[in-house]
Amino acid sequence: MSAPVRTALRLSSWALSATLLWAGASQAQVSLSPLKIEVKTNRGQAQGVINITNTSNETFRARVYAESFTYNRDKGFESLPSSPSDLRPYLQFSPRELVVPPGTTRRVRLNARLAPSLPSGEYRSMIFTEPLKPNTVKNGNGITTNIITRVGSAFFVRKGDVRPNLMVDSVRWNAEAKKIQLLVRNSGKASAYTSIKWTLKQGGTIVKSGESPDTGIVPDGDRNLILNQSKKDELALSPGTYQLSGELLWGEDNDKSKLPFKLDLTVPGGNSTTLPIRNRR
Repeated sequence: MSAPVRTALRLSSWALSATLLWAGASQAQVSLSPLKIEVKTNRGQAQGVINITNTSNETFRARVYAESFTYNRDKGFESLPSSPSDLRPYLQFSPRELVVPPGTTRRVRLNARLAPSLPSGEYRSMIFTEPLKPNTVKNGNGITTNIITRVGSAFFVRKGDVRPNLMVDSVRWNAEAKKIQLLVRNSGKASAYTSIKWTLKQGGTIVKSGESPDTGIVPDGDRNLILNQSKKDELALSPGTYQLSGELLWGEDNDKSKLPFKLDLTVPGGNSTTLPIRNRR
């Protein structure tokens, strides 16, 4: 009787890494770029190109496919069966399967055609690449797991004059995780990837400063952004009131939008998580 086989899907977020590793005889290493494509339509059309490079000494075979997606407030990336902003009905791309020999790069060409009757707005899909053959791992109990690791490039197509509009809503202290959570809303009609420069003070004394990496927020959506994500930004705050200030930054490098913010952060005694404290308007 054969041991049971389970299949697990592992998502490699574009926001975390541009390189995909999965176990094999020599651990094939593949990089994908760019990890985000934002284009405006021209006469109803928009194009993009994804480069897939094999930097290992093993041939890489993969399939390419698209999914509708959003960014959940707390969980981040979330696949959707469909949505009003789904780009897939208007998207063509090729190839859908590819073979990348060692040391070479292959291109996936994207072409979107939006019907004139479609309303202005943003249409998006995540273009995934995943190996045709999963990695098989067996544990000490003889249970075999097929692990499929995929990496995605976000493709955003904007019809009309649409843009993001970010605002800082509130801040809270998560005592259990020892994290500062900043709730940021996007009331605009286009997604934004925002980084955050922040400083935490108490009584005029700087407790901690840091910078959070780009995080995506979809139109009419919001995200709970963790400010102190890295090991070096770990915090052990004593009960009391702190002052959090900083700025959101999003957009192209040569045309950054900036939004300053300033909020009070209350850390209660015990292990209680604070209620959100709204931004000072």
